[in-house]
Amino acid sequence: VRLQVQNVEKPLYRGTFHCFQSIIKQESAFGLYKGIGSPMMGLTFINALVFGVQGNTLRALGKDTPLNQFLAGSAAGAIQCIICCPMELAKTRMQLQGTGEYKLKTKNYKNSLDCLIKIYQKEGLRGINRGMVSTLIRETPSFGFYFLTYDCMTRYLGCEAEDSYVIPKLLFSGGMSGIVSWLSTYPVDVIKSRLQADGVGGVTQYNGILDCIRKSYHEEGWRVFTRGLTSTLLRAFPVNAATFATVTVFLMYMKSEDNLRECEPGPVIQQPSSL
Repeated sequence: VRLQVQNVEKPLYRGTFHCFQSIIKQESAFGLYKGIGSPMMGLTFINALVFGVQGNTLRALGKDTPLNQFLAGSAAGAIQCIICCPMELAKTRMQLQGTGEYKLKTKNYKNSLDCLIKIYQKEGLRGINRGMVSTLIRETPSFGFYFLTYDCMTRYLGCEAEDSYVIPKLLFSGGMSGIVSWLSTYPVDVIKSRLQADGVGGVTQYNGILDCIRKSYHEEGWRVFTRGLTSTLLRAFPVNAATFATVTVFLMYMKSEDNLRECEPGPVIQQPSSL
């Protein structure tokens, strides 16, 4: 977020690792966790919504085809924007608060919830949903590619429950899905971050998505749309590897439990494996 929205005329950070070092040096290690309350509150609901909607949409479509995987993922991505947009707004505002300060001199927001309450009091529902259109444009195709890539990777690698290497395969598939997902719509994420950060400090720069694109490109060129990509991809692989592997392993385990319950009791019934 800080790399995406920093002033090109007076840049604070030269790149991902310089940004990382500067935050620790200027704001301590706790500076890296600014805005963590918002994802902690929202990600549980987002992941439950995403995987639930994707699974049910795929069943409703009937056939498990690549196109249907993309459509089901896109539907899930679009619906979770209801939670995702306000969550990321609070996260962005909290992450930009007190940039470069070890102890905040002026603290506009106590925490993520306080941030959303104050934005609502000042700007109403429209303020809470700032950046909703750009979030929708980003998340809809992004989640389509997310689930499509995971489906293709797991089929190609042959991820079966009885495979002794299934966990590493699932982790790799999930990590690559996250990377493809972010690469597919990353420029839109830059625009979303700039729109949600707009107005911090009392200065409003952009009138909308197109105005933001035009001004950003005019001032900084095409490279502006790749700002912060390195840090995003470094985060995307482990996060999505863990997410997809956890969900898949849990579903595999529950399926094995259900199968055992349906069997007639007898001495030959095996207990579920550790998977």
